[in-house]
Amino acid sequence: MDVTTEANAPWLIVGLGNPGPEYARNRHNVGFMVADLLAERIGGRFKRAGKAQAQVVEGRIGPPGPANRRVVLVKPMSYMNLSGGPVNALREFYKVPVAHVVAVHDELDIDYGALRLKLGGGDNGHNGLKSITKALGAEYHRVRFGIGRPPGRMPVADFVLKDFSSAERKELDYFVDRAADAVECLVIEGLERAQSTYNS
Repeated sequence: MDVTTEANAPWLIVGLGNPGPEYARNRHNVGFMVADLLAERIGGRFKRAGKAQAQVVEGRIGPPGPANRRVVLVKPMSYMNLSGGPVNALREFYKVPVAHVVAVHDELDIDYGALRLKLGGGDNGHNGLKSITKALGAEYHRVRFGIGRPPGRMPVADFVLKDFSSAERKELDYFVDRAADAVECLVIEGLERAQSTYNS
């Protein structure tokens, strides 16, 4: 019988967003966009995860050999502010240590398209992170995808639930691709290497 240790435990990569076509291209859903691309790369399709309010894809990333990693990609279907419940249920089901959880999310305090990777920290008012931290504690990894601040006096809630602008969309695929690369680097080569390569 295989015993799961921290070294061989799978990684839970959580793309944050809201379910439903009306939210699909919102700034708040960039985590889903990155998760979809990662699923495409490993040749998997998202499926409903048993009783958990989430969709998952299981697969492997990295070259054959010791750097190859088992991953579970997750898109919570509970709406952003309730993400913690499904994430923790899947973490327990797959026996994933909290340090092997990666949340990919939009970040207001970073310029559009810039990335910052970190372990632990606050939620910066992000409801998805708030919910996950409440369920798991704060010591999980984050891949923060910059969306910038709202223009003028636009309320933050309106800004994050709007689609990317036409100017932003020209570069969106490139930035999503780079964020997916950063997630792979984090899981395969570790946080320090991923930060030095992708933090901007």
